[in-house]
Amino acid sequence: MTVSFPDFLDHLAGNPVLCITVALTLGVVLVNGWIDAPNAIATGVSTRAIKPYPAIIMAVICNFLGVFVMTFINANVAETIYHMVDFGSNYHDSLIALCAAMIAIVIWAMTAWFFGIPTSESHALIAGLSGAAIAMQNSFSGINAEEWVKVIYGLFLSAILGFLTGWAVVRIVEYIFRMMDRQKTSGFFKNAQVAGAAAMSFMHGAQDGQKFMGVFMLGMFMAEGVDLQGGFRIPVWLMILCSLIMGLGTCFGGYKIIKAVGMNVVKLQQYQGFAADLAGALSLLFCSLCGLPVSSTQTKTTAIMGVGASKRLTNVNWGAAKEMVFTWILTFPGCGLIAYLITKLFLHIF
Repeated sequence: MTVSFPDFLDHLAGNPVLCITVALTLGVVLVNGWIDAPNAIATGVSTRAIKPYPAIIMAVICNFLGVFVMTFINANVAETIYHMVDFGSNYHDSLIALCAAMIAIVIWAMTAWFFGIPTSESHALIAGLSGAAIAMQNSFSGINAEEWVKVIYGLFLSAILGFLTGWAVVRIVEYIFRMMDRQKTSGFFKNAQVAGAAAMSFMHGAQDGQKFMGVFMLGMFMAEGVDLQGGFRIPVWLMILCSLIMGLGTCFGGYKIIKAVGMNVVKLQQYQGFAADLAGALSLLFCSLCGLPVSSTQTKTTAIMGVGASKRLTNVNWGAAKEMVFTWILTFPGCGLIAYLITKLFLHIF
């Protein structure tokens, strides 16, 4: 099942709650492009392989392509997000709960951005939806354990896979180029890192674009009063809309996040930055094909740690790394609780 653009506009015109839900969902997509997208280009900018403005333009284009290409190949991530929670059969209240979840995600993301901490929008999305669903059902019956367990798999797999792949890729690169003069390879790795940053941006769009399109479809079917248990097809107009909004957010991407990911965790040379980008992109591709909703921020950051640790463990700023890990762990109860409280408040008021 899908929704045509004219049908969507008809529902939008006659349903004020859906209008608010759509606006908030697009707001979260905007924040995702703002907060998460800079992670994809952080290493390239920090090693001066590419300047910030061209990097942002490249990220916008590659995010756009990532949403399109991966959704046509495999939309399992979007379906996992769609079926992860159960808001119940009262669709009016369900839309209110979905609005509350989106507000909680924005509050959490902007707080993290203010402090320059690269929190995961993916984790915040999952936590916000879960907190709102629990508030709606007054129990954990609002959580679909079969789908939620994919989140747990993705949480650990992306961290381990990112670290190990980063370690392995940089070792392979060093072995291949071990006999070559470092000066002669600098131009190659500068261009290679630009390509790696493009691949990371592509996979960011592929992963995060699908997550938010899954939420968008959830809101639209709620507005129609449809309890869709099977699969659905994401319309092209929604791919375009989410891609454009995410790209707009990327244009506002913060230097704080680029600095935190690309500079504070470990100091990278250009060949190491290329290895980190390639490792992050490969890890995200694997998880996307498996239908696991993972954090592009976490995957990229752990890949950087793996690259740094390939020489010496002391090369990694474990203090900064611990701060990020703490934020990721705190996101689930923190953002989930905010969503729970806002949902209860909104249901009481409206």
